[in-house]
Amino acid sequence: MAAEQPSSKGQAWFCTTGLPSDIVIEVEDMTFHLHKFPLMSKSKKLHQLITEQETNPTTSTTQRNDQQEPEEERDEIEEILCQISLLDFPGGSETFEMAAKFCYGVKVDLNSSIIAPLRCAGEFLEMTEEYSEDNLISKTERFFSHSVLKSLKESIKALKSCERVMALAESLGITERCIDSIASRASSADPALFGWPVSEAANENIKSSSNQALWNGIESAVRRKGGGARSNNADSWFEDLALLSLPLFKRLILAMKVRDLNPEIVESCLMYYAKKHIPGVSRLNRKPSSSSSSIASEGGQREVLETIVSNLPLHESSRSSTATRFLFGLLRTANILNAAEECRSTVEKKIGLQLEQATLDDLLIPSYSYLNETLYDVDCLERILGHFLDGLQEEGDVGEIEAGEDGGGSNVRSPSLMLVGKLIDGYLAEIASDANLKPDRFHNLAISLPEQARLFDDGLYRAVDVYLKAHPWISEAEREKICGVMDCQKLTLEACTHAAQNERLPLRAVVQVLFFEQLQLRHAIAGTLIAAEADPARPSMLRRREEEAEAEAEAGAMQEGSSDTWRAAVRENQVLRLDMDSMRTRVHQLERECSTMKKVIDKIDKEGPRGNNGGWRGSLTRRFGCKFKTQVCDSHEQTVVNARKGRQQQHHHHQQ
Repeated sequence: MAAEQPSSKGQAWFCTTGLPSDIVIEVEDMTFHLHKFPLMSKSKKLHQLITEQETNPTTSTTQRNDQQEPEEERDEIEEILCQISLLDFPGGSETFEMAAKFCYGVKVDLNSSIIAPLRCAGEFLEMTEEYSEDNLISKTERFFSHSVLKSLKESIKALKSCERVMALAESLGITERCIDSIASRASSADPALFGWPVSEAANENIKSSSNQALWNGIESAVRRKGGGARSNNADSWFEDLALLSLPLFKRLILAMKVRDLNPEIVESCLMYYAKKHIPGVSRLNRKPSSSSSSIASEGGQREVLETIVSNLPLHESSRSSTATRFLFGLLRTANILNAAEECRSTVEKKIGLQLEQATLDDLLIPSYSYLNETLYDVDCLERILGHFLDGLQEEGDVGEIEAGEDGGGSNVRSPSLMLVGKLIDGYLAEIASDANLKPDRFHNLAISLPEQARLFDDGLYRAVDVYLKAHPWISEAEREKICGVMDCQKLTLEACTHAAQNERLPLRAVVQVLFFEQLQLRHAIAGTLIAAEADPARPSMLRRREEEAEAEAEAGAMQEGSSDTWRAAVRENQVLRLDMDSMRTRVHQLERECSTMKKVIDKIDKEGPRGNNGGWRGSLTRRFGCKFKTQVCDSHEQTVVNARKGRQQQHHHHQQ
């Protein structure tokens, strides 16, 4: 119906009905050559403007230089009787073109992306039902109410289109109706249909063969059956939501909160919006944006970030590892953009409430301030850890655990506390190699967790060893202070063996390790010997059962034909037997060493001077900071012999 061709004022739009145009309407940089009758029959405002022009005819407002125009163009130019300029037309020339086509009776395909501007255009041109039947306002209103507002996705698109005609859309209530529709329909949506948070470029993720989790936590290798299509459908409306301007997005989030929307849905909206508008907020998405024009300035990114953080649900939110990873990304971005202190503090507190979901890579936050000498921001982690411990205290986990341990109750440990304990030990080992990390900083962070956070202190010992290796210049007192963070009683036998041979540890720490290693061995020996004394025939019975099991295994292998499997089992039993024999030999050696040490200590006690502190034993205690007891080196055979003698005496008594 229409054709466009270049004009002296940008573009010209002609109606190809075969009749010469008798009116020119200018909208922005487009000139529309139209006919009066179709326009006047549908638009009350155009009817009034044209009538005024005809009542008060004036010369053409377009001044032309006839001397500069070629003869061909001068012949084509007809005298224009009416020319109208529509300033600030809602939606611009594209929307006016659709309104003009509607006036000519051309079918206009309505959709959610154009419905708001077209509805505002009808209002601007006064295309009411009273003026003409089945007019533009009534048609757009029906489509808007019956089609757009019934769909969450279409409502978001319509809200986006309101940005072009914001003033008129606000006065007509279009914006508010879209926001209400989105909030109400999102509140009735099931978060399980789209997961948390949703993915971007889901098609690319499905094609990817990587087993690593995406920024949004959706893994291609573990995608639920039938979940791909549903996730893609959810992705689409989240993508549309992320295209909204920040003022509209703020209003939408506020409406969601007023309706008490599921916090996970609100959180998903906020984080998807942040990922869309703040490049680099996700560590797993470092691809450059395809449209650089969509990236806001540093100030704009800071405003988006602070808006996202201020609207994040603090307590009722998703506690997944993906959510925690994204929060760490927000924290890094807040440091880079130099966001407000309140913004960073809010993110740190939110991370602290779900710190058990973090990974070691998340904790390694670079130090962006020139005031910090360390490579990683240790102060930030200390604050986050403080929020975590405060949260446990509020929930009562720490108090219950301490009461259980001290009051003789069940020794139950908080799973989240133990997970964080492992994280902190790994973090300490990672930052221990930093030459600028002061001993006091390392010590304070190591002792910040309660005792029940660690079942064993092997991870802490590893961090201490790395620190001592990277800081050989620290004083002996500082070395002893660093080693004081460990509880030698909570070291495994393997860690004790390594520590006893570690030349980097101070002598006091080595003696303590040896002391508690002997204590562990004493308990192990006592348990073994007492069990053997309780049933003297048990060792021979165990050996006999092992031989019978091997014989049965070999016989089964011959009968069933699965010789390889049975042979592997037999070999495993043989290896276990060798290990047990080696353990018995080691136990006997330690018994002899303990007996020798006991005799030497008794001899020194008898011959040495005795002072207020118990002579040699007191001086050794003062020097190495641990208390030696004679029973530590006692041979457990003596205990068993005494027990045997006691039972024999009871036996003779009964016989008498």
